[in-house]
Amino acid sequence: MSSPNPLVTVIVPNYNYAATLGRCLEAIQAQTYSPLEILVADDCSTDDSVAVAESMGVTVISTRRNAGQAVARNLGAAHARGEILFFVDSDLVIEPDAVANAVKVLNADPKVGAICGIEDPVPLIRDKMIKEYRALQYHYWSLTPNGIVSFLFSAMFAIRADVFAEVGPFDPRLRWSEEVEFGHRLSRNYQIRLTADLRGRHDPDDSLRGLLRKLFHRGRVRVPLYARKKEFAQGFETASRVWSSVAAFLAVPSVALPVVFGWPWALAPVLLLAISVAADAGMYRFVLAERGALFLAYYTAVHFLVNLTISAAAIAGLAQWATSRKFRRMYDDPPRPLTRPTLLPEHP
Repeated sequence: MSSPNPLVTVIVPNYNYAATLGRCLEAIQAQTYSPLEILVADDCSTDDSVAVAESMGVTVISTRRNAGQAVARNLGAAHARGEILFFVDSDLVIEPDAVANAVKVLNADPKVGAICGIEDPVPLIRDKMIKEYRALQYHYWSLTPNGIVSFLFSAMFAIRADVFAEVGPFDPRLRWSEEVEFGHRLSRNYQIRLTADLRGRHDPDDSLRGLLRKLFHRGRVRVPLYARKKEFAQGFETASRVWSSVAAFLAVPSVALPVVFGWPWALAPVLLLAISVAADAGMYRFVLAERGALFLAYYTAVHFLVNLTISAAAIAGLAQWATSRKFRRMYDDPPRPLTRPTLLPEHP
């Protein structure tokens, strides 16, 4: 149990986000909570990130090579002095009471191992339509019924330092699923709570291609972990959303059915698309209420591509799982709990 007013170390993993890092750090410095320690764990940025952080009087520590967010987060934890670690991605701006609310929850309930925040439905920088889509989609999917999830929403979360040490560091071998694997270990003995008491505004991917690529690789590499657990992660992957993706995916080959079996089968793709939309109807109603019918049309088209990508990722992951022993065993040897100095990355 933490003391009533513990030192909180805010860790900002960063790679080439100079454009948003200043606003991220300003929001941390404006927190209502004290005492705070702020560390930027820079993953060998090639832009002005380090200069931005140093100009704001923030301590910067650097990985010895570009190695991914898992290593950057571990590096920050290795140098942290706080009883509570609060991780914030460098493209996210948190609300002034975020740290205070996190400390309150963690102090009140020792069963809570980590508390994760919910991102606003409006992006931090409103310069691309795809950002508007992603902010709305991610926000709505984060609104789980009871707030209990089985993997970290890692852009913004707080965890007691002793729990982090007990569970072990993020797996430095993973680039696309380190937060899911860490959450799997953490949720064995603790709750992971997702709450709007921690809020922030995020700057999402600025291209459709970049978003789809990320979703594909994240979905693909989760297959071996889900196969081990024999269940999906609690949170995003609800049964209705799985059916939404499957129906959207099947709608594509069903376009050929009228050619093979006659015109009555032309209803098949229409029916499948209707099933896909109905399976996540609450999300579409939310978007309509927030942004209107015109944006909903754009949103629906993009989400159809997202559903196709999610299904393709699952198929690719299953194929790789069936043919590659190395892929099947990628989660077999999670990192063990380590002392803080050994969390540092090795020299190349």
